[in-house]
Amino acid sequence: QVQLEESGGGLVQAGGSLRLSCAVSVRTFSGYALGWFRQAPGKEREFVAAVTWSGRGTNYADSVKGRFTISRDNAKNTVYLQINSLKPDDTAVYYCAASLRATYASATYYDYDYWGQGTQVTVSS
Repeated sequence: QVQLEESGGGLVQAGGSLRLSCAVSVRTFSGYALGWFRQAPGKEREFVAAVTWSGRGTNYADSVKGRFTISRDNAKNTVYLQINSLKPDDTAVYYCAASLRATYASATYYDYDYWGQGTQVTVSS
């Protein structure tokens, strides 16, 4: 059984920063690729960032490159998403996800086997 729990969301002004965390409860953390997705009201869930199990490979959506940084701490079974220079368009529920199958930092929704419940990020203008 794999469980993921996000935290760190909140209300922030445009230009501000947040650090999202996702605690992963799993027997062997290092075998999973991990990703962050987001879903804004009325929109489909979209890829944000992903990291390989080693932490050395990362992948970002074009819309967040240079502002978002994904990282993982395998000793703490946790993946992070540092979000800087927030924009109102970043407002969404942010989900972390784990993949047993992806050998790279996949941006594909269907590669991910387990999902958290999400954490709300709201950016005011």
